[in-house]
Amino acid sequence: MPADTNTTRSTGLHVGEIQPGVAKVDPILVADNITRSFGGLKAVDVDHVEIPRHAITALIGPNGAGKTTFFNLLTGFDKPDTGTWSFDGKAISGVPAFKTSRMGQVRTFQLTKALAMLSVLENMKLGAKAQKGENFFTAMLPWLWRKQDDEIEQKALKLLERFKLDTKQDDFAASLSGGQRKLLEMARALMSDPTLVMLDEPMAGVNPALTQSLLDHILGLKADGMTVLFVEHDMHMVRHISDWVIVMAEGRIVAEGPPDDVMKNSAVIDAYLGSHMDTDLGVVTGRIETVTAPKREKK
Repeated sequence: MPADTNTTRSTGLHVGEIQPGVAKVDPILVADNITRSFGGLKAVDVDHVEIPRHAITALIGPNGAGKTTFFNLLTGFDKPDTGTWSFDGKAISGVPAFKTSRMGQVRTFQLTKALAMLSVLENMKLGAKAQKGENFFTAMLPWLWRKQDDEIEQKALKLLERFKLDTKQDDFAASLSGGQRKLLEMARALMSDPTLVMLDEPMAGVNPALTQSLLDHILGLKADGMTVLFVEHDMHMVRHISDWVIVMAEGRIVAEGPPDDVMKNSAVIDAYLGSHMDTDLGVVTGRIETVTAPKREKK
C-alpha cells in the first residue's frame, strides 16, 4: 500500500518578498550562476535558486524553457559552463551522478531507464547502495554478502507491494506499461533511501487510470520526510500537490511562489498563453527591450 499521504500544503517556506531567487527558510538545494549553452543558444541562465526542504516543488515552463537541462546539470548528468551548487550544505558542483545519488539526491527520467531484460525485482535490487556483492573480490565469497542481499530483496518486495507492482516482480521490465515503468523508477529510487527525489515529468505518457496512483505516491514521499522537486506540464497536477512552484522561460527563472499565486502571475500567463500578443517572451526574461507592435491606422 502507498504510504499515508499528507495533503496539507507546506507554508512559510520563504524569507522576505517573493521574487525569482527568493531565499528559503531551510533550503536543501542551492544553485548560483548556472549557465549552459549549446552553440549560440543559452539553454540555462539561472542567477540563484533555492529548493525548500521537506516540501514538494514544481519546476514548470513551456517547451524549450531549459527545465530538463537544468535538472541534468544539478544531478551531474551534464556539465555547466559556469556555476556552483550545493546539496544539504555540501558543494556538489562537478560531482558525478552516481556520487550525488549516494549522498541522497536521486532522480527519475522522462523516458524511463529500466533495464528491459532484467526482471522487475532485479531492477529494484540494483537501486540499493553499498552492496557488498558488487565488490570484485567479495562477489566470489557469497557468505559475505548473502545476508545483505536477502535484506535488500525484502526491502524491494515491500516497495513493490507499496507501488502495486508485486504481482509483476518476476516479469521483464520490458513488459510493463509506460505508467508501470514510471512507478518502477520511483520505487527503485527509494531503494537508496534518498532525502531529495527529483522527478522529470512523472506524468508524461501515463495512462489516466494510473495518474491518481502516481499523485498519491508523490505525496507519500513528502509524508515519509523526503523533499521532492519535479518537472511537469500538467497544471492541474502542479496546483494539486505542489507547495512551491518555480517557473522557467528561455532558461531563466521568471517567477516562483505558492501555486495559486504563481498561476495568476502575468509572467507565467505570458510564458504559457502568450496573453500579450505584441510582446516577445524575451521581455519577460529581461533579455530584450519591450517592443510593441505599431497600431494600424483605420482607413
